Parts: sequence; structure tokens; C-alpha cells
Amino acid sequence: MTEHLPALQVVVPLIAAPLCALLRPGRAVWLLAMATCALCLLIAALLLDQVLARGVISYAMGGWPAPWGIEYRVDVANAYMLLVVATIGAVVMAFARTVVEQRIRLPASKQPWFYTTYLLCLTGLLGMIVTGDAFNVFVFLEISSLSSYVLISIGRDRRALTAAYQYLIMGTIGATFILIGIGFLYVMTGTLNMADLTARLPAVADTRTVRAAFAFLTIGISLKLALFPLHLWLPNAYAYAPSAVTAFLAATATKVAIYVLLRFFFTIFGAQFSFGTMRLDVILLPLALAGIFSASVVAIFQTNVKRMLAYSSVAQIGYMILGISLVSVTGLTAAISHLFNHALMKGTLFMALGCVSFRIGAVSLDRLAGVGRIMPWTMGAFVIGGLSLIGVPLTAGFVSKWYLILGALERGWWPVALLVLLTSLLAVVYIWRVVETAYFQPAPEGRATGEAPLALLAPTWTLALANLYFGLDTSLNAGVARRAAEALLGVGP
Repeated sequence: MTEHLPALQVVVPLIAAPLCALLRPGRAVWLLAMATCALCLLIAALLLDQVLARGVISYAMGGWPAPWGIEYRVDVANAYMLLVVATIGAVVMAFARTVVEQRIRLPASKQPWFYTTYLLCLTGLLGMIVTGDAFNVFVFLEISSLSSYVLISIGRDRRALTAAYQYLIMGTIGATFILIGIGFLYVMTGTLNMADLTARLPAVADTRTVRAAFAFLTIGISLKLALFPLHLWLPNAYAYAPSAVTAFLAATATKVAIYVLLRFFFTIFGAQFSFGTMRLDVILLPLALAGIFSASVVAIFQTNVKRMLAYSSVAQIGYMILGISLVSVTGLTAAISHLFNHALMKGTLFMALGCVSFRIGAVSLDRLAGVGRIMPWTMGAFVIGGLSLIGVPLTAGFVSKWYLILGALERGWWPVALLVLLTSLLAVVYIWRVVETAYFQPAPEGRATGEAPLALLAPTWTLALANLYFGLDTSLNAGVARRAAEALLGVGP
């Protein structure tokens, strides 16, 4: 059975999704979805263990060898990403049951469709990571995207529909650009297998078609990962989606898009073509720095805390792109480890806000007055996630920011290192606004509420404690990330 793990990583949630739709509303459908997510997490952990022990895994779907058949290929980089996505999928699913039952705009009879859509989105994200076929990346991208639009649209606020529609328009444009780019590569090479593309592209790299494919893929993927200034769909999508959906998408969707960018630019096109011939770093570096600074400043002035954290996510994406634009092992280690760390911190923060919304019905800054004394466990988790977001030592967020500063100093870019430190101080400002309101302002008279239920607190604190643990033990978030960076750059052992 272990030899079929790459296929099972996608097949298990894909089969479970329609089964959820066939079940009656109630605990059974959630148990099926929860068991599916837990099994996906187990498979991802086993795949990472196998890759670290034995090297790259190649799985031929249907027994057809690559490049004639579809190949699922697992190396250190995508095994690491599979673990990130599967972990968040399982933790958020544990959080989701209470939210689905009481805080989404669906009648009870339709609630099983939430779990169907959630598992389809998880299927798409895992498929984008594990596949070794370029066209399959597009197919799984569409599965995850269409599911995301539905998940966002079921928020209680009617503006969720507008946010989902805006995301649909921007996402469709991005997906179209990606499909055109992949089509151009197929025209020039006659193959869609990624390993085969890597071998055949150098012979035709100096053609306008390949350069056009590179440009289309760059823009399309940048739209999907919300790179500044192509991020306009993200703030509303995160702000108005249900809290469980926001936590899941913020921790996974844009991270998987960054992984796709890494796979195309470092594996298929190669670092020499992407950053030597096409000089992509000249484009990415200023956009990353502009996104980090401008989004951090905009976040300071937000009164909706979910929207504040949405702009913060744009800044954090900028950090990851900055690490990629350094084109070094240290820089890539910073980017890849920040994929993991950002999933932990944003998952914690958005689930903590979900706990607050569950009790007081809002996450606007003025409604959070005194909530730190009324909901101490919830706000304690929020503070830990906020410290990790800032990059305080002994938290996971510090690890990736430390590598980012080291990577900038290795290149002699000390102004970039200073900007990373400065924008971390901006994060202090907007996180402090929430902490000050929650702990140092009196609660409105007549507010009678208590702590969030254990069903919400347990998964929230699972990620909060993970932020502390991986700030001390960096063997996974930095150690494996470094091996992935070396593999992408083709250096190291």
C-alpha cells in the first residue's frame, strides 16, 4: 500500500468529497470529513519520511510510464508542502464543525455541501503539489479555485458574495494566463511532463514563444498568489469569508501558488534562465519590497481585524517573494520555511478571530474592547500568533525572518535587511492595536459572554503551541526547508 501513497494523497479526499454530500446533516458527515483530513495528514507525513530516507518518489498513474502517462513526483520540496497543507486541512476541519453549525449562511440541510466543497478544495491543493504534469497543475488549480469561490460566498455578510465574485474574475484571468503559458510550452516541446520539460526546454529556450510562456506564467501565478499589486481580490475574500474558510485559505491557497512558482521557475525553466536570462529578480525584488511596506502600512489603519490580517498576508507574501528573489540557498530557505511558519501564524490568528466572532458576533476593532479579560484563552492564542507574525525570538516567525535577513546580508543588500526589520516594527503597531483594545479598554456595559467552546479553542491552541515549538525546534521548518532549497537550486549533497 505504501507504494501507492502519492495517488492516495489525492484520491482519498476526492472520493470522500461526494460521499459527504450523500450523508444526512449531523455529526456523521463531519466525522467522515475529519477522518479524511487526518488520513491525508498521515499520508503526507509518511511521504515526507520516505523522501528524506530514500530520495525522490516517482509514481506512474495507471502503470503508464512518464512522459507518456501522468506522473506523480514527490521530492523534498513538495513533500514538505504536502505536510503543510494537510496539517492545516486537518486542524481547520476540527475547528469547522461548530462554525458550520452556527456561523455560516447555509440551512442545516445544505451543510454537508460545505464539507464536500472543503474536501474538493483540499484535493485541488494537494494535487497541484504532488503532480508531475504541468497540465494537471492547471486542472487541480481549477478544482481548488472553484471550491474556494463557493466557500467564500457562504459567509454571513452579503459582501461575501461580492468578494467571491471579485476573486472569481481575478482567479479566472490568472488561470487563463497559466493555461496559455503551459500551452506555449507544449507547442515548443511536445510534452507536459515536468521532468521532460526540464530536459527539452534548453534546446528552445532562446525563442519568443518560450519567453512569452514565461511571461504568461509569471503574471498568472502572481495573480493566484496575490503578489502586490495583483492582490486586490485578497482583502475582501479573507474579510468576509467564514472564519474557518479564511483560516484554511490564508494558510494554504497562496502558499501552494508560491510553490507552483518555485516549481516552474527553478525546476522547469531553471534558475539560470529565470533569473539569469529573464532577470526575474529585477521584477520580483521591488514588487516584494513595495508589497511588504505598503500592505503593512495599510494594515495599521484597518478597523476590521480580519481585513487587517488580510493586508498583513499580502506583506507576508512579499517576504516569501523577497526570499525567492535572492536566488540563494539561504534566501530560498527563508521563503520555504516562511510558507510553513506563515501557515501556523495565520491559522492561529484567524481561528482566534473565529472564536471571538462566535461569541460576540463581530471582529471590528471597537467591538473587541475588553475581550481579553472575557476570553483570556482565545486572546492568549491571538497574542502568540501575533508575536510569531512580528518575528519575536522563540517563535516560528523569527526563524524565517532571521534567514531572510541573513540572505540579504549575504548578497550585500543591507538596506533590504533594514527594511525587513522596519516592517516587522510596523507589524508591532497593528498587532498592538488589537492587544491594546482587547486588554486595556473596558468592555461595554451589559456584555455578558464567556470563553469560546473547547471545540474551537483546542485546534486554535494546537497551532498556537506549534508556533512556539517550531521556534525552538527548527529541524522541520528550517532544516527540511534548507534541503528543499538545495534541491531546487541543484546544489548540496
